[in-house]
Amino acid sequence: MKLGLGLDVWSEPRVELPLRRILLAERLGFDSVWTAEIYGADAVTPLAFLAAHTRYLRLGSAVAQVPARPPTTTAMQFGTLEALAPGRVVCGLGLSGPRVAEGWYGQPWGHPNQRLRDYVAIVRQVFRREGPVAHDGSELALPYTGPGSVGAGRPLKPILHMNPDLPIFLATGGPANVRLTAEVADGWLPLGYTPGSAHLYAADLALGLHRGGRTMADLEVQVGATVRLTDDVAAVFDAARPGVAMRVGGYGPSSHNFHRDAMSRRGFGEAADRITELFAAGRRDEAAAAVPDDYLDDGALVGSRQRIAERFQQWRSTLATGLTVRPTSIEEMELLAELAGCEPRPDVEVPSGPVF
Repeated sequence: MKLGLGLDVWSEPRVELPLRRILLAERLGFDSVWTAEIYGADAVTPLAFLAAHTRYLRLGSAVAQVPARPPTTTAMQFGTLEALAPGRVVCGLGLSGPRVAEGWYGQPWGHPNQRLRDYVAIVRQVFRREGPVAHDGSELALPYTGPGSVGAGRPLKPILHMNPDLPIFLATGGPANVRLTAEVADGWLPLGYTPGSAHLYAADLALGLHRGGRTMADLEVQVGATVRLTDDVAAVFDAARPGVAMRVGGYGPSSHNFHRDAMSRRGFGEAADRITELFAAGRRDEAAAAVPDDYLDDGALVGSRQRIAERFQQWRSTLATGLTVRPTSIEEMELLAELAGCEPRPDVEVPSGPVF
């Protein structure tokens, strides 16, 4: 199991990268470091900074948002980054949701599954540089000929010679988009995938792989899990409840809340409905209290060293090839590296000073 270090730069009022922690992860043998974006810091700029400060870690976005950039801009950014850190870049993409797409980026939500398909096809054309980039999709088309066009657009061939095999990962959770991921992507950043729910995705993954003429060997699966080395499991779950309630009850309109949908898919539909109802009524403490322990515990690495080791083995029984974590101590990082069988890199220097 490969380990990834997740960064929450996007959620802070100022950009502060925990460089010592990142270098410690590199020294311990972690495989990757991951950034994200919503409507704060962008996902790509921090990776460019880290390209200059690391030597081994893969640099991935989980995710760069599709409505934030035209697909050719995304390809330019990740192609440029990969030129600075050859073989270490992962272009992780996600749709976000209509509230952010239309409210922050000013882009139509449209038909997201087809938009994602069009987007990946265009990005791949740019990476491969086999000719001028042109695409005639129902959601995205190049050259543009729609309203406001003066008819001067022509297909253009990228100047930069990019890595034609630069991997594209997709963050998806709904059935149609999971099938699309398995069909066209190099990796999957799943929403709601846990040891207890892995079987729910098997049919869609199989169908998508069949459509693409591929096997699971062609698809990396980078999952995420909470990690806390503690004697008080209940306290960790209690601290997590408000955030879960906010995502399930308040992330997007009722018709487009993918976190709520993911909770329902995992068999917690009644809890998801109750959380949504309470959150909408402004009863946020009650909404948090309605988050079930079993929901929080499935896939989490929380508790004693033995308890974490047992739950790590549960992840090994899934299709996951990588696990992204946000540890809170050096001890947690070292334990995970041991459980994952990471090969340390003693040549990586970690500057003195606080890691956390």
